[in-house]
Amino acid sequence: MKQRRIPLLAALLATVTSSQEAASSGVPADRVYAQPFLKEWPRVVRVAGLAGLLLLQSATSPAQSPHSLPHATLVKAARLLDPRTGNVVSPAVVLIEDGKIKSVERALQLPTDVPSVTPIDLGNATLLPGLIDAHTHLFLDIVMPTQAESDRRYNGDFAAGLLLADAMSPSERVLRAAQLASEDLQSGFTTVRDLGHSGISGDVVLRDAIEAGRVSGPRMLASGRKLGSGALYIRNINPALESVVEQEELLRIDGPDSARRAVRENLFYNVDLIKVAIDDDISVAEMAAIVEEGHRQNLKLTVHALTPTSIQTAIDGGADSIEHGNFVTDEQLKIMRQKGIFFDITPTFFDGFWTRINETSTVMSAAARAQSMAQDDRRRRRAAALVERILKSGVRFTAGSDMSWAYPGKTRGEATAMMFSALQHVGMPSLDILRAVTCNAAEMLGWQDRIGVLEPGKLADMVAVSGDPLANITELERVRFVMKGGVVVRNDLASR
Repeated sequence: MKQRRIPLLAALLATVTSSQEAASSGVPADRVYAQPFLKEWPRVVRVAGLAGLLLLQSATSPAQSPHSLPHATLVKAARLLDPRTGNVVSPAVVLIEDGKIKSVERALQLPTDVPSVTPIDLGNATLLPGLIDAHTHLFLDIVMPTQAESDRRYNGDFAAGLLLADAMSPSERVLRAAQLASEDLQSGFTTVRDLGHSGISGDVVLRDAIEAGRVSGPRMLASGRKLGSGALYIRNINPALESVVEQEELLRIDGPDSARRAVRENLFYNVDLIKVAIDDDISVAEMAAIVEEGHRQNLKLTVHALTPTSIQTAIDGGADSIEHGNFVTDEQLKIMRQKGIFFDITPTFFDGFWTRINETSTVMSAAARAQSMAQDDRRRRRAAALVERILKSGVRFTAGSDMSWAYPGKTRGEATAMMFSALQHVGMPSLDILRAVTCNAAEMLGWQDRIGVLEPGKLADMVAVSGDPLANITELERVRFVMKGGVVVRNDLASR
């Protein structure tokens, strides 16, 4: 490869040199780039030889230019919390080089092998790994419809917003999603897993733009379009619109062969994982075909499943994780633990979310408000029972916001962070909540070698809060410092 690149570099140098000479001598601009190869070939050969020598010298010389020397950042805080163990390092000093953590100590002298060190003193704050939202929808930002509009339709709170999103141009959806991604990052979510409703390849495009540094946002895992039968989302829709919605939202499954083709079509767009949405309408054979094809390409498979039947199909088909799982049985939890299947809890709607967002978005009648509060109370009781059974079962679990709503007065990140108090209010201990959105989530994503804990070799993704999140989990709703890959995104704790 190196032998092929040297002549290309020489040609480029010759082109630039000849272009500059031609331009200075008055050669027309439209002829400048044709001159080097027509008239300057002997010089191209000479420059090629020189470039080759320079490249050889740079490859063998141990010397470094000042610009190539490493740079370090030293982050100091009163406490550092390890979510795996619950242990606290106090005080804590984190040394960062090249975007990764080099060491975590109680006290650390400045390194001598780097030319400069940037100190960041966070005072009495608590340092934590960057937060991970394992289930989000950055390409949806649904405004709650009026009560009358919601009441007259199947799935009325959601369907209208989905249709409006599909009516947008792809470029508008990506731009709106980029804003929501930035807001998530500002609230400390340094990694997110986007699970559908992003158009044909919107999440892939946004992921790549973030990785390239063109826009600000968390690390993203993109799932592309959901695989499913269509029953969950394309119901009671005008047939003239059905194909439009399906094209944007879904890769339809109708037998094992079509299931394999659907996985391959998503692979064409370079997704990170496969999301399947089932509602007692996908066979085990179809699910197994999806899993086999995905695993053959080293992709993880996650399944939207609510009922015992759909959950069992996901288990029998070999899914890596299950989303929601609201009506899982104790026997299924036992099997999931034995097979190492992750349970991704989506708790945002456990704790009165619908009443709060309705009250801030629309005018509710007294009767509608009473009905909504009664439904919230039933959800809260079911969620408390579910969380108790999950903790008792020993199944590995994570948490994802499932956020897709425009919450008045809150950024997307602030709305996403509501899941922490929701989990606490239904009985989950603070340390388990922290694990669900850090080390457990990193393992489910297959990124445990990169993120999830603050230790040497991991990416320098970290957040800080003023208080103690073990004593008060709502501290995570007020993140004061965010770093991603060693770069400070937000710092409200800067010394004055």
